[in-house]
Amino acid sequence: MSFTEEEVEYLRTQRLARVATVDPDGQPDVVPVGYEFDGTHIYIGGWDPVRTRKYRNVERGNPKVAIVIDDLVSTDPWIPRYLRVYGTAELVQRQGEFGPARYMCITPHRFVELQPRRSPLHPRGRAGAAHRPHPHRDRLTTGRPTRK
Repeated sequence: MSFTEEEVEYLRTQRLARVATVDPDGQPDVVPVGYEFDGTHIYIGGWDPVRTRKYRNVERGNPKVAIVIDDLVSTDPWIPRYLRVYGTAELVQRQGEFGPARYMCITPHRFVELQPRRSPLHPRGRAGAAHRPHPHRDRLTTGRPTRK
């Protein structure tokens, strides 16, 4: 499986992702992480990855992972952009951005194309749709209701 040029560029320009793993009891866990991308694999490290839940979940026998790389193209209109990847992880030693360390190496098996697929300036479709304020959620961020 391979990513498009646009997806590779996106993966190389973003710094934050969210990775989900599952523990032996079936409890999912998701956590924000920094990552490195070599054109094929996604690597997740950290200060002491051996002590993290995500690392232990893979080490204990469940290599299935999901990772989302996302950002906001615009807040007005509301246009989130993301790439969701499903794959398997293995624990490896490698020379990373900050020196040699243990990493979770994710091999992508399936992914959802970079969303939105259209230009944020496109007048139609999801990418061009106007943000409709949520009466309760937006009140939490603005301090007042956005609709009556």
